[in-house]
Amino acid sequence: MNEASTAALVGQARAGSARAFEVLVRRHLRAAYSVALAVLRVPAEAEDVAQEALVVAWEKLAECREPERFAGWLIHIARNTARNALEKRSVRESFAKVSAANEVAEESVSSRVDARTRLLAALSHLDERAREVVLLHDLEGWSHGEIADALELSEVNSRQLLFGARKTLRAHLADEANVETSHGP
Repeated sequence: MNEASTAALVGQARAGSARAFEVLVRRHLRAAYSVALAVLRVPAEAEDVAQEALVVAWEKLAECREPERFAGWLIHIARNTARNALEKRSVRESFAKVSAANEVAEESVSSRVDARTRLLAALSHLDERAREVVLLHDLEGWSHGEIADALELSEVNSRQLLFGARKTLRAHLADEANVETSHGP
């Protein structure tokens, strides 16, 4: 993702080119989704938030002060939008007296839990920043330099977060596999 080409696309989109914004969307939608997933931990909600973040980005494109850093700006919008959605979810759940955490915990104990649910449960053991780094690096294939730039970290910090997060994920998934094996048929 070349900063100059990103800046040029932002400039074209500001001038009204829907095609240029479409290219920006193709380049950055999955990153916005990954950050939203890191906050929300629910894939369907993360998809909605990523789409909403892109709409906000389109509407506020003139406010992007550093067009070459569009990815970081979009990630910031996605993170804030996801946090707002998380707060709304919390309010809804308190009225309904339904705890998503209990549902996820029950599902993770069940022997019928699929790999995706186990991974999401394992990701919940990480703090938000570590989840963002794992998802951007391992799911999106971003380099530590790109992650550091977008999340305003050092590359060393990005590497350290990824190393620690992977260790935690491996331990959690191994513990879960041991529990399932000991409670098997």
